[in-house]
Amino acid sequence: MGGSAAAKPQAWGDHTSTIELTLLVRAYCHLCDDMRAALAPIADRADATIVEIDIDAHPELETNFGDRVPVLMLGGVGGRELCHFTLDAQRVREALAPAT
Repeated sequence: MGGSAAAKPQAWGDHTSTIELTLLVRAYCHLCDDMRAALAPIADRADATIVEIDIDAHPELETNFGDRVPVLMLGGVGGRELCHFTLDAQRVREALAPAT
């Protein structure tokens, strides 16, 4: 991840998707690795794009979130927080479900 990840966020899924999930992470974070792995198949099924941001490359994010990573948000930074530390798969699936 490092500095280059901040300049070019890593994204998965269909890049034409209108659903975006933002995953705030930091390098060498085992909880971040765990959430990334658990989130990928859920996002794939929902055709959502995951944008990953290393908070250590962004002082304002590091100040706001500190050690509270990973953080998953629906939308971009400042979007609705879905979970932090561990993946709440049910809450993420509900947030990604089409509105009926």
